Amino acid sequence: MPMLPVKPAIMLLLSLLVGIFMFGTWLMSSLNLNYSQSAMAELRQRQITDTFYANLDRINAHHRQMEHNTQGLARMGSLLDSLQSSPSLTTQRLRQSLQQTLTDFPDSYGGSVWFANDRADRALYAYRQENNIQVESIPAGEREMIAQWFARLANQYQSGDLPDPADSWMPAYYKASIESAVISHAALITNSQQQPIGLAITDWRAEDIVRTVSRVEVTPGTFSFLLDTENRNLSSLAEADNVAKAQELINAIIDLNLYEQVTPQTSAQIVSTRQLASPLQQLRINLDQREFALFFSRTQAGMMFGIGVPQAEIDAVLEPMRKSNFKIVSLTALILLIISALILYLVAGILRQLHNLYTDSLTDLPNRERLIVDLKKRRTASLILLNLDSFKEINDVYGHECGDHVIAELAHSLDHYLADEPDWQQSRLYRMPADELAIWLPGQQSEDSLRPQLNNLLEFISALKISWQNQDIPVNASLGAASSAQRGSDEINGESLLPGANIALELARLNKDNYVIYDERHKIRESYEQNLIWANRLKGALGSGRIVPFFQPIMDLKTNRIDKFECLVRLLDEQGEPIGPIHFLDLAKKVRLYRSITRCMVESSMRQFADLPYTFSLNLSCEDLLDQALSDHIIAMVEEYQIGSRVIFEILESEGIENYAEVRQFIDRAKTLGCRIAIDDFGTGYSNFEHLLRLDVDLIKIDGSLIKQLDTNPTAMTICNGIVHFAEELGMQTVAEFVHSPAILAKVKELGINFAQGAAIGMPSASLITKVTMTGTEVSPGSDSPNP
Repeated sequence: MPMLPVKPAIMLLLSLLVGIFMFGTWLMSSLNLNYSQSAMAELRQRQITDTFYANLDRINAHHRQMEHNTQGLARMGSLLDSLQSSPSLTTQRLRQSLQQTLTDFPDSYGGSVWFANDRADRALYAYRQENNIQVESIPAGEREMIAQWFARLANQYQSGDLPDPADSWMPAYYKASIESAVISHAALITNSQQQPIGLAITDWRAEDIVRTVSRVEVTPGTFSFLLDTENRNLSSLAEADNVAKAQELINAIIDLNLYEQVTPQTSAQIVSTRQLASPLQQLRINLDQREFALFFSRTQAGMMFGIGVPQAEIDAVLEPMRKSNFKIVSLTALILLIISALILYLVAGILRQLHNLYTDSLTDLPNRERLIVDLKKRRTASLILLNLDSFKEINDVYGHECGDHVIAELAHSLDHYLADEPDWQQSRLYRMPADELAIWLPGQQSEDSLRPQLNNLLEFISALKISWQNQDIPVNASLGAASSAQRGSDEINGESLLPGANIALELARLNKDNYVIYDERHKIRESYEQNLIWANRLKGALGSGRIVPFFQPIMDLKTNRIDKFECLVRLLDEQGEPIGPIHFLDLAKKVRLYRSITRCMVESSMRQFADLPYTFSLNLSCEDLLDQALSDHIIAMVEEYQIGSRVIFEILESEGIENYAEVRQFIDRAKTLGCRIAIDDFGTGYSNFEHLLRLDVDLIKIDGSLIKQLDTNPTAMTICNGIVHFAEELGMQTVAEFVHSPAILAKVKELGINFAQGAAIGMPSASLITKVTMTGTEVSPGSDSPNP
């Protein structure tokens, strides 16, 4: 079953998280920028508003000054009228008063006094010309205009209505006497009965208006304007370098008709008394293909003052902030990208390592580590271990490359087989170490349901055609299976399946069965656990010096003397009690401690007999003799203690001897040092006489299974008699084992056997037994006959 694409999913999630984090960073930066821009724009708006009102206040101050000057001129007219002087004197005084008024009021360009009787000598106009003040009669055309203006103001005054302040201001008009456009302010001249008798007028020349308005400075592209009540424009644009462009702006402002754009100001918007007196209006317009923010408001004189600021120049103050924000965001994004790329690279590396940790590189299948993890997750399942038969021979004959090819082809074929067969649906194939594969099958399969599946699996494997360099490679396998469903016992959990399947596979290989299904009732696991316990005990005994030799006496049957001993291994437990080799020697071979035991026995025995006059024998297996390092050590110990003439090496015939050349090499080296060679357990195998002929044996130890039957089995007597005669013919001595009673001892002597050992002589002991008592007779070493 294919594994889920975990790695792409993890990388996708990480990439998504990185994207969300970067988007969040961008969003926060944008919000901060928008907030900063809003705050800066608000601050900029306040600056423009303050600048606007500062200039509006300057214009209004000029208006108030003109009103003040006009009122002063009107009082002077009222005073002259009350003097009742001659016409010539009145005219003269009027001239002087006008000159003095302009002198006292430097902000006024010109001033006029007009009386309602419309006499030319009582309608005078004074104006500045360079450094002088000129006084002239008001032309008839202007007197008519003034008379109409007077009638309008006088009617408002006499009706008792509150006059409109704007009515006291004259929109811009051309004044021929001074050849210039002016804006004028008028005030009624009254007599002593407070009746209107004339007008006092002050003028604001267009050039002065332009200079006043053009002093507005907000941004380089800012322009200002002043519209009179007739929507005529007096603006700083009149002094622009590009007159055509300026005229386009003037026309655009006039076309807006700002007097109609003014909207009432609500109280919620009023933030100051200036805003209350002159509400600021705003408008966005496109002039000359540029967007302008237009700020305008009525002046105290009812005229419309405004400034136009290019929106780009308003926003220009935000540009450094935007650039800084862009740099910060770009740098942050770059750092985040680098860190994210590094994180993704490291995570990808970790995922690759995890993939390699849980995946076999040859077959791309999940491996043993992955199987262990999966077994912990599932409780009910079956596990089948598959081991290739004769895989070592395939590697030895065709090479390891061929072995890898066989494993890969088998894994590929099994993967398809499991996917196609209904009985194996949802199963998963694993590559185990060496030449093993594992199949995990979910569900609760009984032993009866597993058997046909295992048979079909074996048939499929046997039918596989795998070739290597045009050579057909036969493939067969042994199977070990374990299921969580156990007959007659509780279920075993998922983690126990692998040990159970391993045990079953070992049994299948050991018994040469096609497959074995693990059964807890056989207590195999308990046996394995006992082996582990004994292995630990054996290691502990070796480490603490509790592997010791015990010595069994061997009697010379001609002299009845004990001059030989056989060294036998014993393990002393924690209480010092000896344990025989039957309990641990086979296990020692399995856990590779047999060599250490042999070394320990050789060294201990040679130390024991180094200074004693006795001959002693040591048991060696073929495995010991074929171990070059061990055999060299044994020879070195013989040379060190110089006791070769008293050493007998007993070779265990029951294990079978196949490599005669290497065994004979050791024998020859030992005989050179004076050692003798014995064949142990003679009579149990099928190649006994070949051993005698090829190994240059000195002694034959007749197996105890024959000796212990001498008094009851005539056949055993005959065989032993033949062995003795054969040995005598070859010049070899014989030793009888398992002489357990005086009756057997008598039969052994009757046969002419040279030496005897057994319970009747003495059992193995930690100390040397040199005296033996048999049926009331004591046998001592060196005595010719039993002592009473």
